[in-house]
Amino acid sequence: MHDDRQRHGHPARESGRDAARSPGPAPVRPATIAVVERSDRDLVAALRRGDRDAFAGIVDAWSPALLRLASLHVPSHAVAEEVVQDAWLAVLRGLDRFEERASLRTWVTGIVLNQARTHGRRERRSVPFASLRRRQEEGRDEPAVDPARFQGPWDERPGWWASPPARWDDPQRRLDDEQTRAVLLGTIASLAPRQREVITLRDVLGWSETEVCTVLEVSEGNERVLLHRARAKVRAALERHFAAEADT
Repeated sequence: MHDDRQRHGHPARESGRDAARSPGPAPVRPATIAVVERSDRDLVAALRRGDRDAFAGIVDAWSPALLRLASLHVPSHAVAEEVVQDAWLAVLRGLDRFEERASLRTWVTGIVLNQARTHGRRERRSVPFASLRRRQEEGRDEPAVDPARFQGPWDERPGWWASPPARWDDPQRRLDDEQTRAVLLGTIASLAPRQREVITLRDVLGWSETEVCTVLEVSEGNERVLLHRARAKVRAALERHFAAEADT
């Protein structure tokens, strides 16, 4: 088997290049769901022995979410596609080094995020100090909620709401509206990078807190702070949008 791979090339790597170079999203194959429902151990073993169907299955199943995450950091959809394509090739090259301490999906997602961040940093001026860059990426220098919405030190109840969040009737119906979704996605796109990543993984893609902490390499406490800040800013933007709608 080893000699055969050396003579004819690794079938999974060849399949990876074909999938990575395809001009658009690959059609969903009938076996995709069955492939991704396999245990991580079985799936990794299949990939390592060059199972083309296993590789094509995870490419089909995971690429849309990976493309969304890559788009958080790069200036165009085309660059995001390039990032994901390169990441799939990096997955194939690194399979033998995958230690299975995290899930396969988490490991693959980490590769995409790392490559997307690298591409994104090339597009903008670098920040000289790592700690300063980290603060900017996490949005720690900005309040999660406008301080003017809280009572001041000389008011009756300092720190309590002065202008509490409005209640929304039938929020699901509101979020189905095209303009509302545009505001929602536009606000997420404007968030600090780490906030964008956390809210996209948690609220858009439905990842668990544990998965998010693993792939982003943050503590549970930090993840909760980032998510709170992101959700607060998204809610404020939607609140302004709904208020403007009511005035028209």
